[in-house]
Amino acid sequence: MSERTADAASQDQSDLFTGDGAAGARSKATVKGTPARQMPAFVLGEELGDLAERDERIVVLTADLASANRTVEFKARHPERFFDFGIAEKNMVTAAAGMAACGHVPFAATFASFLGILCAEQIRTDCAYPNLPVRLVAHHSGISMGFYGTSHHAVEDLAMMRTIAGLTVVCATDASMLRAILRASLDRPGAMYIRLGRGRDPEVYKAPPADFAFGRAIRLREGKDLTIIATGAEVYPALGAAEKLAGQGISARVVDMHTISPLDREEIRAAAAETGAILTVEEHNVTGGLGSAVAEVLVECERVPFRRHGIPDEFALIGPPAALYAHYRLDSDGIAGEALALLGRG
Repeated sequence: MSERTADAASQDQSDLFTGDGAAGARSKATVKGTPARQMPAFVLGEELGDLAERDERIVVLTADLASANRTVEFKARHPERFFDFGIAEKNMVTAAAGMAACGHVPFAATFASFLGILCAEQIRTDCAYPNLPVRLVAHHSGISMGFYGTSHHAVEDLAMMRTIAGLTVVCATDASMLRAILRASLDRPGAMYIRLGRGRDPEVYKAPPADFAFGRAIRLREGKDLTIIATGAEVYPALGAAEKLAGQGISARVVDMHTISPLDREEIRAAAAETGAILTVEEHNVTGGLGSAVAEVLVECERVPFRRHGIPDEFALIGPPAALYAHYRLDSDGIAGEALALLGRG
């Protein structure tokens, strides 16, 4: 083995992501107690690899992050349909648009901070404006990059992306939801921004929702006192918060608003008409994201007490992700506390 080959082998961290498949350990592999197969960032390459077996249009692009987003698994199975652009994200997005114009369905994946923010112009002009089927996979969104700092936080991307005409903006709740999104994306016209969490998102759905549809929210729990509308990685703690509230005699509906654009306006109107208050929860700046989108609907329909919960309109602090989630009250305890405050019981 050459020195270069040995060095490459020493950097292969696949077992940290998937376990030793040959030894049958994959199903047992965990990160902080969460099975590896239940983590969105860990099934991306696998699911795209499976889909590519049946759809020759699929190609995958990344920007020097094949290991981080697990598209390396796609590369192993379909090397001729995999393209690594190095640290050149804008070039990657424009190239993806070119591939889409030639009949391919490209999935271009990199950190959300680089994709949704750095490449906003390319997404708007090269992908959305010509209505090309480019799938932009933005992983490690929100504050999940933690101590990497402000340059790697993505708490403005939903606000930016949902203002682009014709761009579908969708957030994966967990691994099963990601699979559903990828499968449903293949024949949807136009460009799409697929937002993933930190790859350690606990299971909400035991299997890909069979009735998944873009623009149609999923009601996960019924309630009459308030509705918690959450998206992406915040759906799981929102369900936990609802359990805590139930212990205090408060009935909380929980809605997974996975699609930010087009928004399920009817589900929001139903929450306003049928429950006493609405709390939105997102791993994103409270300005311009899910909360703002819901507020735009509420101002035109029945008025109810309403609160946006997320990152304050500031640059997020730098630190370990778990500490940041607790600090910004984006865990189940924090969400429950926000709900109580909204109901005047905090």
